[in-house]
Amino acid sequence: MDILTEALASMRTGRPTSVRTEGRAPWGLRLPSVAGAGFHVVLHGTCWLIPLEDEDAPVRLEPLKPIALSPGDVVFLRDGRGHILADHPATPAEEERPEHFRPGSPIATVSMGGDGARTSLLCGNYHLDQGRPHPLVRQLPEVIHLPTRHGRHPELSAAVQLLGAELENPRIGSDGIVPTLIDSLLLYILRAWLEAQPSAAAAGWAAALGDSAVAPALAAIHEAPSATWTVEALADRGGLSRAAFARRFTTLVGEPPMAYLTRWRMTTAARLLRESDAPLTTVASRTGYGSEFAFAKAFKREYGTAPGVYRREARVAA
Repeated sequence: MDILTEALASMRTGRPTSVRTEGRAPWGLRLPSVAGAGFHVVLHGTCWLIPLEDEDAPVRLEPLKPIALSPGDVVFLRDGRGHILADHPATPAEEERPEHFRPGSPIATVSMGGDGARTSLLCGNYHLDQGRPHPLVRQLPEVIHLPTRHGRHPELSAAVQLLGAELENPRIGSDGIVPTLIDSLLLYILRAWLEAQPSAAAAGWAAALGDSAVAPALAAIHEAPSATWTVEALADRGGLSRAAFARRFTTLVGEPPMAYLTRWRMTTAARLLRESDAPLTTVASRTGYGSEFAFAKAFKREYGTAPGVYRREARVAA
């Protein structure tokens, strides 16, 4: 069971949106915070990313230093934090305006600045449900910066090169290829970051996904959320005692095994309600509940609303 793919799929609320940004020095673009996760890929040239403080954020965000970006660099902003992109930290930034946009690309293009050095980026956001983030995503750094030059992160680098080629020279099929590459980019980004963590220093989900006891238990929960799992049964998967397994699981995952099982059952149920027409009895059965009543009670406790109401509201929002 590919837990990373499942975790991201459970949070997705739509396809990613993106725009190609073309700047010639001096240029600066102020981007507001977005619902979801933001990303940037430097296709050509250099620039700076300057994170902004969000006064309206429910949680006070840590001050972050400006980040110098080079060709091939990829940046992922976990919470879609507002920020500035500019040729230099001292360059004044302006808001994105309709006159910046120009046609002629499989993705909308923003063009701005003067007549100096050129920078080309792919910018956008992934629509993720930040109201109920999966703990794997919640434990990620607020900003992930992945340079891909000099042989680093070869698969991510290959995806960036493919994107750059399609955007520089759109051909037949580009309208289908580019969105698919952008969609896959999120998995490449997170896989590259997770695999780059030193094994000796890895903690949280970066360690859990490779742990000989916790990883098999997580895979079992994701593969069969409807099974009658107990702490003992999950501990047997990793060859540990009940107590030792529960401690290790809680330390790495961030919550006890049964709490995570309930979380994943409810996450699976919400996804079924949003994406299928399965009857509530079927949703209950597929998430480990013996009756529609028991399932509805558990779902309302978790989401604050009845399953049928949740489904209707999700359909309207879509």
